[in-house]
Amino acid sequence: MNASIDAVRVAGTPEGPVPVVVLSFDDEPDVLPIFIGFDEANSIAHGMDAYDIGRPLTHDLLLDVMEELGGRIERIEISEISEEGTYIADLHLQGPRQSMVVDARPSDSLALAARTNAPIEVDEEVFEQGRQERAQFDELADIREMGELMGGEP
Repeated sequence: MNASIDAVRVAGTPEGPVPVVVLSFDDEPDVLPIFIGFDEANSIAHGMDAYDIGRPLTHDLLLDVMEELGGRIERIEISEISEEGTYIADLHLQGPRQSMVVDARPSDSLALAARTNAPIEVDEEVFEQGRQERAQFDELADIREMGELMGGEP
């Protein structure tokens, strides 16, 4: 299933605030939320906004190195959920001589996709297992607002 990053929000939990990237799908009212860390959430937001801090962040550096070596990201795929409830993702890369698939965290994969506009694919079974109603995420604060509230950058 083709997905896009709808938003990066912050959910309140009993343990405190937790960032969540919300993936949306054409012709689907529900979304797929993936809870991630603050650093990864900020990196995804930076990629979505094409925000340049002057020096490369880790995901920018990875892309720079990959491009210097003649590679590019073809797509990312969120392919399964582990028994512990962890999402599993694969980076599909095109190198100068061959294609390859690299295991990666969904948050890192989404940060790279946000910078390159690479297609995001989600296995249909993964969507069915993790789908949630959009409304419960629409009211959550955007990660960029949290950065402003905390006196920092997005």
